[in-house]
Amino acid sequence: MKGALVLRGQVLLDRAHFSSGEIDASYGKNLRMAIKGYQKAQGLTVSGSIDAPTWGTLSVDVAPILLSYTILEADIEGSYVPIPKTWADKANMAVLGFESVEEALGERFHVSPTLLKQLNPDKDMGHVGEVIVVPNIATGDLPKAEKVIINGSNGTLALLDANGKIIAQFPATTGSKHDPLPLGKWKVTGVVHNPVFQYTPSLFWDAKPGDTKATIPAGPNNPVGVAWVDLSKEHYGIHGTSEPSTIGKTQSHGCIRLTNWDATALAQSVVTGVIVLIKK
Repeated sequence: MKGALVLRGQVLLDRAHFSSGEIDASYGKNLRMAIKGYQKAQGLTVSGSIDAPTWGTLSVDVAPILLSYTILEADIEGSYVPIPKTWADKANMAVLGFESVEEALGERFHVSPTLLKQLNPDKDMGHVGEVIVVPNIATGDLPKAEKVIINGSNGTLALLDANGKIIAQFPATTGSKHDPLPLGKWKVTGVVHNPVFQYTPSLFWDAKPGDTKATIPAGPNNPVGVAWVDLSKEHYGIHGTSEPSTIGKTQSHGCIRLTNWDATALAQSVVTGVIVLIKK
């Protein structure tokens, strides 16, 4: 299922802090889980589809679904360059920034670059003053979370308040047969914004022969994205990604991976000592 109604649902859920990840106007697993999480939090029948009662609750938010945005000089200045494939070449970069203005705008507005182009046919996003249409996404910080629950079976990360109520839910990429999730109860031990990444071949089952340790510079295309929430389990954390379209659809090296915008929201909502429960 694709189209304007799906897009409307994704934007409203994003603003309610029940993210479906990258907004793409397509109904898939991430959107289904976002709907279920929202329905549970609202005390509605949990179906995974936006039925009339769910539309009714979501539609209390009457803000426009789409907004006009004018391309600024700041959007197109600087360097948009391809990201190298090898760890050694990445380590030689000054910063792992965006590869295109469409990618940068997509991340800012939580939208896939493909859908962004579809919403703006014949628009030149590299031109200052060009007016484009973008999703009207969530703004403002989340309340402080008292607990985080990561569910490996459905690929979600939920934030709970002091009363145990879900205040936000994000789709997550979680573990693999090579690097299973560290099940159990852990704690947040720190938060880092714009982290560098220490590549250690011995920690990666798919490391290539000849790979050596490398320090990968910060940036949105860093392997752990723009935020890292460190856990009391050594070498494990919750972090962003350079590939938002893969969240909830691929496997990780054992850590918990979110879109960069969801990882940023999480990093602003948790503090050292918050419990992180990881379950199957």
